[in-house]
Order: sequence, then structure tokens, then C-alpha cells
Amino acid sequence: MISVPSDTASQSGARNILVLVVYTAAIFTSALLLFSVQPLFTKMVLPRLGGSPAVWSVAMVFFQSLLLGGYAYAHYLMTLKSRTAPVVIHLVLLTAALLTLPLSIASGWGEPPASGYAFWLLGLFAVSIGLPFFALAANNPMLQAWFVRTGHPDGPDPYFLYASSNIGSFLALLSYPVLLEPMFSLRTQNLIWTSGYALLIVLIAACGVMLLRSPPMTVEAISVGEGDAPAPAWMMRLRWIFLAAVPSGLLIAVTAHISTDVAAAPLLWVLPLSLYLLTWVLVFQSRPLLPHRLMLMLQPFAIAGVMLLLVVGGEQNLLATLGGHLVCFFVIAMACHGELARTRPAARHLTGFYVALSFGGMVGGLFAGLIAPYTFSWIAEYPILLALAALCRPAGTSAVRGGFGLWLVAVVAGLVLIGLAYRQGSVTSFLEAKRIWMVAGFACVMMVLAVLWRIDRWSMAVLVVLGLILIRVYPADEGRVETVRSFFGVHKIVVTSNGRYHVLMHGTTIHGAERFLNDDGTPIKGRPEPITYYQDNGGIGRAIAAIRERKGGPIRVAVIGLGAGTLACQSKPGEEWKFFEIDQTMVDTARDPKYFTFVSACEPNMKPVIGDARLTFAKEKDGAYDLIIVDAYSSDAIPIHLATEEAMAIYKEKLAPQGAVLMHVSNRHLELASVVVGIAEENDLKSWVFNEDSGRDNEYIFTTEVVISAREEADVGKISSDEKWVLKEATEGQRVWTDDYSNVLGAVWRRLRTPDE
Repeated sequence: MISVPSDTASQSGARNILVLVVYTAAIFTSALLLFSVQPLFTKMVLPRLGGSPAVWSVAMVFFQSLLLGGYAYAHYLMTLKSRTAPVVIHLVLLTAALLTLPLSIASGWGEPPASGYAFWLLGLFAVSIGLPFFALAANNPMLQAWFVRTGHPDGPDPYFLYASSNIGSFLALLSYPVLLEPMFSLRTQNLIWTSGYALLIVLIAACGVMLLRSPPMTVEAISVGEGDAPAPAWMMRLRWIFLAAVPSGLLIAVTAHISTDVAAAPLLWVLPLSLYLLTWVLVFQSRPLLPHRLMLMLQPFAIAGVMLLLVVGGEQNLLATLGGHLVCFFVIAMACHGELARTRPAARHLTGFYVALSFGGMVGGLFAGLIAPYTFSWIAEYPILLALAALCRPAGTSAVRGGFGLWLVAVVAGLVLIGLAYRQGSVTSFLEAKRIWMVAGFACVMMVLAVLWRIDRWSMAVLVVLGLILIRVYPADEGRVETVRSFFGVHKIVVTSNGRYHVLMHGTTIHGAERFLNDDGTPIKGRPEPITYYQDNGGIGRAIAAIRERKGGPIRVAVIGLGAGTLACQSKPGEEWKFFEIDQTMVDTARDPKYFTFVSACEPNMKPVIGDARLTFAKEKDGAYDLIIVDAYSSDAIPIHLATEEAMAIYKEKLAPQGAVLMHVSNRHLELASVVVGIAEENDLKSWVFNEDSGRDNEYIFTTEVVISAREEADVGKISSDEKWVLKEATEGQRVWTDDYSNVLGAVWRRLRTPDE
């Protein structure tokens, strides 16, 4: 037996520690940059498309697609026989990408087209940040493959480095809204990111040097402890793709659902994406904190939980419903990703495994982010992916007989429940009153039996499909609902159960409503009454009246944001009202008398300007308007670029000499009045704030918060002496929003501190 000198062993140990530290640092830094560039560049692009949350979904599709390209490139380089070539080629690519920095929107992509926003966005992302992101995307699998070839003792199972990568991604994602966005302008963030990219090149160069200085390793040496390590079969590769596609699509679907039907709140996309990344960290740990068997056992109950939540809806208890969706998504993703970790191949096939993962992620993203929005009028991809999640379970070998009988019983029970629900009588009344508990109990009993009987995954999927059909066809008690979907989101037109009101909603946020029936049930005739936020005695109605009185005649008005078209009925004969709207489906909805009659009754010849208002309104003639109404805000889609110092400067240019800007800032999640006051003061405008509780929510007349800004007090007429309007100055110490800086989290925090103000 040959003994190893202690000095040699000590040197080898120190080298192994250095290799591990440098490679871990490089992979961590790469992931940090990879996931911080996503919110950074997406924020740069958001103003081009009105702050639509769909921009984030399309961005995810782009990033997942380019991730596949990077992984395929890394896989190809690692098939080369030369060890030097991959290092040199990749460093050249990284350096070339560095020369394109700092990040910027490519020239020639200033204004989006009239349609095809998603594909336009994909092109914009590709030409603007395609090269640096592609180079970053290749780092994770390539550095792991290099690590294996350094001869490090942990080389035979390098997947723990994937956990390190996802920790970097996780931290980048959470730090952006909490630290980077509130503290730094976009330009400063860009420079910090560019510096980090340069540091990463140094770290990767160090990794390459360590690889080249390591003793050459044969395929047999790499495969130590792997046996023959045969190449994975194509069925296994397809299985990997499927296992990666389902949670990837589910990530986008659950984000769309909770931001549409649960709590339309800003920054909500951070929560499901953070949990998604956390699952990757947990399943690739050497000793997983959450056993895979436990996640597989809980997965059917998580699917049943989502089915229950789809019945309950989001308005009863927003936090509980939101938490329920996120917990269930986490369990389902853990089960899918746990299967990937369990079936991962030997180290010699590592890069091919990552190609399959990234391809699956791209497929899931394409389905949920691009195909579904143009195929379904509601978030149908969510239940579809729930059914597919049941197929992610491993093939059962000891299933108890009776799986077929179980879902056959489910069919019969479901039909009975539906049949009884549509009949008249006391049984129907009981089922309707206990609808949620009936469906919940039914789903839970079926899932408990499914787990106890260990039915195979196909029977489980059929059971889920039956439950989802039951939910879809079971009669709802909220009235008739129609959905309209576009790139900019899903809008619901709800006809209340008594038929009295038609309500336009995005998630739980009401964008407009119209009363169609009198108290005695007879149809309302004539000019419809503006309600919700636009009633005569509200802030918007009072402001319009004050400007009209101050001018002493017809006024010229520009309205940014159409909604249900309610403001059309605040116009008077002889006045010129021009509407600016980004979403054509909203124009079509507002014009359709079967939904709303404001436009057809009050402005039948309306010719709205379609496109992002920041771009289209800037083309208007200077000094053209007596009043500019900015009504483009909701609880989720925050078009920040319409509330910046530069945006207010454009509004001021378009105002007549004694004109005013009125901004509607009612919002459950953000305090925006102080933001508007600040940007107005920077443009030498005075501001008055109106915020009054109507106390008439049951009549669809709501509390309204608005800010009116003008050059002089005389320009706002009687508003300056009205006690309901408060003259405000900019908040000391609060940074003004500009095109280069905004702080959404700060606005959220201010609303939490002063919810009633």
C-alpha cells in the first residue's frame, strides 16, 4: 500500500476547497445576474405596453426559450474532445456580450404595433438583451460539467451546484423589489448589473484555468461510481420534458389566476416565482428537507385544494385564498421537480438532462404564456395543467383494484349533484346554500380514496378532470358572467343575479358598472347615470363641473383610459371629448350595448386613439385641452410611466393656458396621491386632493381618490375654496418618480400604514 505524503494530501485538500469555492461563487453570481436582469429589463420595457402584467408572462417565455438555447449550446461544447476549446469559446462569447452593455432597448423598437404585442415583445427582447442573456443561460450546466472534469471528489454528483444556482436566482428575485428598485434608479441598477457581469467573466475565467490545470480525465474516470451509466432512453427524456413543462406552465397560470381572480396586487408575480425557484433548491439538496414521498402523498390533496379554491373564489378571504393557491402550487411543483431529481442521470449525461429541463420549461411557458391567452377567454390553462400534474406522479406498481370504479362513482355522483342543483325545491335550495361545502367534501373524499387505493396516475388525472368539469358546469350564485381576454388581461362582465347591474371587473377590482333596471324591475331608459367612481357628486364629477364652470362654456377634454366608457356620459353637447385606450377589446366591450350603453348613448361617434397613451398622447397638439383626465390605474396593472415627472411635463404641454390635469388614483394596494403631488410640484403645478367615502357601495357608488393639478388656483375654479379638496405639497423626503426611478413597494407600504387616507 502506497501512502500519500501529508503535504501532498494537504495541498490536494486546499485545491479542492478552492475549486469548490470558485465554482460555487461563479454559479451563484451567474444565477444572481440571470434573474436580476429579468425584472430590470422588463421594467424598462413596461412603459411601451402600458404596464400590462402580460409583459411579464411574455418575458418569462422569452427567458425560458433562451435558457433552452444556452443549455443546448453548453451541451454541444461539452461534446468537443478538446478541453481548451469550450473555455476559450465561452469566454469569447461572454466578452462579446459585455461589449453590448449596459442594457438598453434596441433602436427602432420605440412604438409597438397595433396588434401582435407578444411577438413584438419577443423580438424586442431578442435584439436588446439576447446575447448577454444567452451567455448567462449557458453557465449553469457548463460550469457543472467543468466541475466534474476538475476531478473534485464531489464531481460524480454535481447537482448540488444547481441548488446553489437557484439560491442565487431566489435572492435576486426577492432583492429587486425590496432593495434595488427602492434604492437605485434604472440607470444605476444597469451599471451595477454591468459591473457584476464583468466580475462574472473573471470568475468563469478562473474556473476555466482550474479546469485546464486539472489532470485530464477519461470518460471512465468521469463515470466513477456510475457503473456503465447508459445514455437515458428517449422515453425518459420525454418524461423529463413533461415533468419540467407542467410546473413551468403552472407557474404562469397560477400567477395569471391570482392576479386576475384573487388579489390584483402589484409585485404579485414575485411570490409564485420565488416558490418555484425554492422547489428547485430543495429537491436538489444532498439531503432534501422535504421527503419526496411526502410531497407525492400531499400532491392529490393540493390538486383538490386548488379545485376547492376555484369554487370559493377570492373575495371571501383574500389572504387565505392567496395563501391556499401558493401552498398548493408549491406542493405540486415539489412533486414534479422531486421526480426530476429522483430520475436525474449520471454526471456524464448532465448537460443533456438540463437541455430536457429547459425544453420542458419553454414548452410549459409557451402554452401558458402565449397559446392560452389567444385560445381561451378565461384562465383555462390553470385547470388543464392541474389535470396534467396528476400525470407527473410515478407509475404505480401496487395499485389496489378499483381505480376504474372510483372515478365511475365520481361521474355518477357528479351528475346527480348537477342534476339536483338545476331542479326546483328544498333540495336545490340546500345544495345551493351549501354549494362550497358540497363540492369541497366531494373532492376531498375522492382524493382520500384515491390515495388509500393507490390508483394509477391516469385514473387520478381522469378523476381531476371530472372534478374540474363539475366545478365549471355547477351553477354559480353570482349572476351571469362573461369573460373577455386579451394581451392586457382577462376582464369579466358580471350581470348581477337580479339583472339590475352590469359590472366590469378585472379580478376583484371593479372598473365600471351600469344600472340597467329600476327598483321596480323596469328597464332604465334614456341617458345612463355615471356611477362607480364617476358620479356627479364624486371627485371626478365635481372636478369636471368646476372646470366647465370656470371656463363658462364647452370644454375640450382628453381621457386616458376608457374602461366601461362611463366618463362618456359626463360630456355635454358641443364639447370635444377624446379617449385614449391601449386595449382594443375594452373599446369593443364599451361599445357593445348588450354590455354597457354609456358610449352608444352619450358618445356614439367616439373615435378612440388606440395605443399606449404615453406615446400617442405626446403627438397631440400643445395647448389643446382644458382638462386631461388620467384614469388608467387599477389595483394590479400600474402604468408607472403615466405617473412620472416626465409624463406630467407632457400633460402640462397639452393643457390650455388655464387647463388642469385630473388623475384618478383610487387604489386598494398603493398610495399614489403623494406621487402625483410630487411630480406636479416638479413641474411647477399646484395640487388638490379629494378623498371621500361615499357610503353607497351597495349601489356601486364608491369612495374615490383623485388629484387635480394646475398652474394657478384660479385655474381650478371653486375647487380651490371647496373644503372637500385639500391643497397638498410634496411629501418631504419622498423621492419623486421619474422615468428612471419609481418605488412601487414604497407606495404599497404607505397604503398599509394609512389605509383610510
